[in-house]
Amino acid sequence: MREETFTDEDVAESDLVTRRGTFRAVAFRADGHEHMALVHGRAGLREDVLVRVHSECMTGDIFGAMRCECGDQLEAALDLIVAEGSGILIYLRGHEGRGIGLVAKVRTHVLQDEQGLDTLDSATTLGLPVDVRDYSPAARVLRHLGVTSVRLMSNNPDKVKALADNGIEVAARVPHLMLPNRHNIGYLTAKRDRMGHDLPQVDVFAAD
Repeated sequence: MREETFTDEDVAESDLVTRRGTFRAVAFRADGHEHMALVHGRAGLREDVLVRVHSECMTGDIFGAMRCECGDQLEAALDLIVAEGSGILIYLRGHEGRGIGLVAKVRTHVLQDEQGLDTLDSATTLGLPVDVRDYSPAARVLRHLGVTSVRLMSNNPDKVKALADNGIEVAARVPHLMLPNRHNIGYLTAKRDRMGHDLPQVDVFAAD
């Protein structure tokens, strides 16, 4: 297990007022990247905390790209945390394209558009790994915040296992399902069929 404490130089906290309300912003450095945790609601959250661990996706999160569901998931997670009255969103940098980086991700898009490859084959065709994301920084900041167990908003069993392997109990997995569209249905189907993500809405879209 990775070290559990941050130095004073590696973490900073302040209030962050957003259009959804006020969060406690916890910026932290880990594994060569600067990440952010947004904490909402009562102080001293410890057990069964509603948590979203969100991988950076510039195209989806910032520009609203429709070829993935990332931006929708980010917005929905923040809305659900606020609706519940408490929770934590952890935004992990360095996860672009499941860890291959922005330039490589855009190159995979070219193969997807021109050759019809899916999100996995377009990466491996370029000699790139399918998924090299590291979730240990998320576990580390949860320990820093005193959290021992979470209700994790995720459809990805690997993320559940990664937190558990890093000492954070996942008391429940909360499905985090977004409505598919014609631009991302292939992407979602590949994640379901080839990566084991729990995405039942793919069948509903196909039936329509």
